[in-house]
Amino acid sequence: MNKLTIIDKYILKRYLATFSVMLLLFVPIGIIVDVSEKVDMMIKNQVPLDKILLYYFHFTIYFANMLFPIFLFLSVIWFTSKLAINTEIIAILSSGISFTRFMRPYLIGASIISLVVLLMGFYLVPVASEGFNNFRYTYLRTGGKQLMQGDNTDVYRQISDTEFIYVNSFNTETKMAYNFSLEKCNKEKLDYKITASRIQWNPKEKNYTLFDYTKRTVGALGDKIEKAPEKKMKFKFDLEDLAPVVYIAETLSLGKLNDFINKEKKRGSSNINVYLVVFYKKFSIPISAFILTIIAVSVSAMKRRGGMGMNLAIGIAVAFSFVFFDKIFGVLAEKSSMSPLIAVWLPNVLFGILAYYLLRNAKR
Repeated sequence: MNKLTIIDKYILKRYLATFSVMLLLFVPIGIIVDVSEKVDMMIKNQVPLDKILLYYFHFTIYFANMLFPIFLFLSVIWFTSKLAINTEIIAILSSGISFTRFMRPYLIGASIISLVVLLMGFYLVPVASEGFNNFRYTYLRTGGKQLMQGDNTDVYRQISDTEFIYVNSFNTETKMAYNFSLEKCNKEKLDYKITASRIQWNPKEKNYTLFDYTKRTVGALGDKIEKAPEKKMKFKFDLEDLAPVVYIAETLSLGKLNDFINKEKKRGSSNINVYLVVFYKKFSIPISAFILTIIAVSVSAMKRRGGMGMNLAIGIAVAFSFVFFDKIFGVLAEKSSMSPLIAVWLPNVLFGILAYYLLRNAKR
């Protein structure tokens, strides 16, 4: 590959600098808006200053990652339109450089940003997401600690290939579940069933106390029944896993998220699509940097009536359309039978087709 020319370095520098400035402009605005909305609740709940400062550190990372496609698109539209208005693009293309070659520094810039976003999504964003959401549910939402656990009633889980558990409800504060049952099956036949009116986790002993314990073992000549007012046992599950926090997938690094999803699949979790959407987005969002860069350059590379204002209007419409489709298909995957893989990648496919169409027209 040829070395970067002066023009390549000039465009790449403008690409990265404009994107950085866009972040530095919009993130403080987001913080100001967030403070104005939440300051009353912070004062009411007497939130310590150090926790507020840490929250806004996490907010900065969370907010920048969530809206990075919009920031990227607008920054490319902005400085490319200025190049077009100053006839710099016409001069570059008139010198014999093809439009494809002109795109090279843009794609290098998109590669740099994609790599940064990818690594952030694997390691940094999960930490920021945990801090951001913990603060919101703890201090800013009424009954947030209960909402954090989501629906913790009628919980049914598969904890191994042959064992299934059920609890009618689970109290996250006392670490106690009610109307507990465990069934062990062998080739679709019931081996035994354990029931208890309550089950309590004992953190020091790493076991459980079952109250009103009953175990029924199925036999060929008759069932064997064992009862006790109270019995301590060990199981292959953690009581808190019965009702993980609603945003648990967002807080896990790539390796931990993959392990968590595999464990939840074995348990028959009803939220598996939610977790898969988070997993697939870690890879799809960085790819969108290339697609949005191509669209932005194709839209803004040529002079048009209305100048930069028209380009920005088109850019804002396209950028928000992308975010809209990304959110809509994500919700469809979580709430319907739509495949999470298809739902997450479909916006990239649709806007990739648009990018190809616009690029062909721009070359002409």
